[in-house]
Amino acid sequence: MAHFGQSDDFRRDELIRIIEHSVENLTLAELEALYYYMTTKSYINDN
Repeated sequence: MAHFGQSDDFRRDELIRIIEHSVENLTLAELEALYYYMTTKSYINDN
């Protein structure tokens, strides 16, 4: 069972790296749009 957890953790880390790299290349307007979208979907909570 631990093998599946490690695979999930590896995939999660890989996805985070891909997303971080993509976000680094966004313009300010694109970042603001992404931020707005994520806050309205409750992915980000600024409280």
